[in-house]
Amino acid sequence: MCATTMMTLVGGLLATRIAPSPKLATVPLAALVIGTATAAVPAALLLRRFGRKRGSLFGYALGLAGAGTGFLGTLTSGFYLLALAGLLLGMAAAFWQQFRFAALESVADQTQHGPALSLMLCGGLLAAFIGPEIGARGDEWFPALPSYAGSFLLLGLVTLGGLGVFQLYRETGGSTRRETATTRPLGEIVKTAAFIIPALGAAIGFGMMTFIMHATPITMHEVCGFDLGSTKRVIQGHIVAMYLPSLFSGGLIARFGVGRVMTAGAVLYIGVVTVGLFGQELVHFWGTLLLLGVGWNFLFMGGTALLPKSYAPAERFKVQAANDFMVFGAQAAASLSSGWFVFTLGWHGLLLGCLPILLVAVTLSLWQVRRDD
Repeated sequence: MCATTMMTLVGGLLATRIAPSPKLATVPLAALVIGTATAAVPAALLLRRFGRKRGSLFGYALGLAGAGTGFLGTLTSGFYLLALAGLLLGMAAAFWQQFRFAALESVADQTQHGPALSLMLCGGLLAAFIGPEIGARGDEWFPALPSYAGSFLLLGLVTLGGLGVFQLYRETGGSTRRETATTRPLGEIVKTAAFIIPALGAAIGFGMMTFIMHATPITMHEVCGFDLGSTKRVIQGHIVAMYLPSLFSGGLIARFGVGRVMTAGAVLYIGVVTVGLFGQELVHFWGTLLLLGVGWNFLFMGGTALLPKSYAPAERFKVQAANDFMVFGAQAAASLSSGWFVFTLGWHGLLLGCLPILLVAVTLSLWQVRRDD
């Protein structure tokens, strides 16, 4: 998570300086989410083959390779090396994203999926502070190095620390047992409402969040002229807003149902567009990004908690892989297009482009409300 939040702050700002064109400034961030999308299926298959603990070592190796490549990219002002670093870090994130399914497997009662997921996602609160601080402090602490080279150096050290802590993880029986039961074809599963609602809802939630968040540092720092400190604090506040609701959103799901929580998330996203259209002062960016974070939490938490109802235990890895491919594929498309929208249509054009897709999110959420009732 720290790699993702660090790249959100540093990737676009650094790319703006070294990219062949300013319109390519979000390419390293797009590479980050493309890496996650393309590695979603291989990561799930590796975890199925080797178990969650041994399989996740591949993810840590990719994370270290990404930090090293980013460091080389800053030393040489290599735009394509920076993009490759984003790709490798994104592929590592595909393994780390699977941890949320490990949290669901740790409880036998499906009514406890929301609270278990809440506890897991609270780790994002640390990433909200650590990731951007790695980006800013790494640049300050190593003044002899080119801009942001120290950020990637610190990221590598933090990744090594995470690998050490991960050695304490113990797999549950549900994570390690081999499944031999008859399973349905994946094509049959993905046509059901039980899969479409959580997967597409989470994909829209992640895609729209990425679309707006990746454009924010560039808009604030490069277009509107806000200093790096203000930009960093807005991004940190946004990431806190993404994960802080995890303290209670699991309880909301248990009490009110997944559909109503997802509907609240979709309505908050419409509020994001409304606040953002009022202006481009600091207060507007704060309001937009805070609402964006809470809305993402409700949509993503709801979709992830609902997904296990779409598959039997023996089907979990392939369905989880299909879900993550949809979610992070949407995120990749959003990141690739956000830079073009900002520099071609402006901040307001980017926000207005979200509205048709947000109407789909509202429709899916209300569909789930009817299913809950």
